[in-house]
Amino acid sequence: MVNVLGINSVYHESAAALLVDGKLVAAVEEERFNRIKHAKEADWDNPHQLPERAIRFCLKHAGLTPRDLDHVAYSFDPKLRRKRYRAEWWGLKVEETFQLRLGQVQSAAEEFLGRSLGQRFHFVPHHLAHAASAYFPSGFDRAAILTLDGIGESAGSSLAKGVGTRIQSVETFEYPHSIGFLWEEFSGYLGFSNYDASKVMGLAAYGNPQVFHQAFQSILRTEAENYGVAQDFLGVQPDKFARMETMFGPPRGMDDEILPRHADIAAALQATTDAAVMALVRRVKRKVPFDNLCIAGGVALNCVTNEVITRSGEFSNVFIPSAPHDAGTAIGAAFAVHCAKQKRPPQRGYSTPYLGPSFKRSDILAAVKSAGLTARRSKSPARDAADMIADGKIVAWFQGRMEFGPRALGNRSLLADPRRPEMRNILNQKVKHREDFRPFAPSVMAEHADEWFEVGAHSASHAFMLFAPEVKPAQRDRIPAVVHKDGTARVQLVSRKSNPRFHELIAAFFAKTGVPLVVNTSFNDSEPVVCTPTDAIVTFRKSGINALFMDDVVLVARE
Repeated sequence: MVNVLGINSVYHESAAALLVDGKLVAAVEEERFNRIKHAKEADWDNPHQLPERAIRFCLKHAGLTPRDLDHVAYSFDPKLRRKRYRAEWWGLKVEETFQLRLGQVQSAAEEFLGRSLGQRFHFVPHHLAHAASAYFPSGFDRAAILTLDGIGESAGSSLAKGVGTRIQSVETFEYPHSIGFLWEEFSGYLGFSNYDASKVMGLAAYGNPQVFHQAFQSILRTEAENYGVAQDFLGVQPDKFARMETMFGPPRGMDDEILPRHADIAAALQATTDAAVMALVRRVKRKVPFDNLCIAGGVALNCVTNEVITRSGEFSNVFIPSAPHDAGTAIGAAFAVHCAKQKRPPQRGYSTPYLGPSFKRSDILAAVKSAGLTARRSKSPARDAADMIADGKIVAWFQGRMEFGPRALGNRSLLADPRRPEMRNILNQKVKHREDFRPFAPSVMAEHADEWFEVGAHSASHAFMLFAPEVKPAQRDRIPAVVHKDGTARVQLVSRKSNPRFHELIAAFFAKTGVPLVVNTSFNDSEPVVCTPTDAIVTFRKSGINALFMDDVVLVARE
């Protein structure tokens, strides 16, 4: 047995993952335990702040102690950073602090684990970790690999080739050519946080991309197989917001009204991003002429761009993992080290997102008792939940192992009736307490998806809510709660094999209503997705959720 612990904590989305003899047995984000969104600030001063609770869970789940670890992999390479860093990016003082803290990472790991690691500790280049997090779970024996994020050590985008157990770098696009950072800047400019790219993506559907098309050509230049980002709009440039104001008008305050101009900016950013990413897709296809494409990095959470990629037909098969953002690099770093140190290849094609904690009925009942509540037991939770959803109730569905990645995929979900046009506003205003324009996703029985959505060829990644196909026009009026402004929906395909309990619920709803899908949004309220039964009860009590199903234990809110 060879046990490899993977860690990400360099910027944000701190996470840990564990490979046991090449098999992925656990992966979890620290935010689910410490209840701080993204686990920590993305600060130069804290890459040594490790995801201790996540590491503890991974070891406990596998029945291991720190002494059982053969290797520890960290998804960032300080040497590569030193080699590539340029003082004009963020200055020397900031970089000195960053390197000092990176120098403490191994000692922090050794102190937490209570043992010396020596040569068993490995720094893995960030984009290699991203690439591995997509390539090995894909099941492809060879693939082109595209990594698109804010920044690794110095690169904003990377092209790579995967063959067998080897990933080879083909080309990198260094800072400032970062699509991810551009989205962070415009998220802030539009009055959201830097982490709110998903809000900007949702807002884009309400705008006209042509209004600011020309302006964006000077910010994100695109060619047939190339792109470039103007540094004037990124990083520590002192007058970047003044430049943006000249081009687009004053920035929006967090509480200001959203105007058509803001939607037009978002639409132009989305359209230009689609063009830039497609340029890279064509470029990697020419350089790595395989049928398969793997995509990773935070930009791979953009389901609109992902849909453009699949529709282009450049690659026959496209795979994106459930956690393409930085959390996923914990998995990728572990895979990279396993392949470097072991002759036996790792497990391939195992892409389940259900890699986090699960809880026994006794844990659930103890949490209910501690909360001073009275629960009932359901003989058929899936059917009972489906009946409540069909009656217009909002149901919290807490089952099995928690998902890895930012999307709730049927184990820590809030579910509702897609037929009710008012449901979107109810969920946004009374439950999630967020902006009215935000869309909701449908989870659909995989065997009926093509009757309702223009899905195209089904892939493993369609189970992760990463694509936005069109809703078939004839069906749009039947499921208004999940149809976005542009007629698309961020669909999750649910098969009996991938999630039998969730599939059973949707099937029961289908039998009752003739509609084989439900509204699915993450079980949280301006916080990380719930992890434990206690988290679930706290969120259930403070929001407008009608019922909570934890295993077969049911709590119903007072009317």
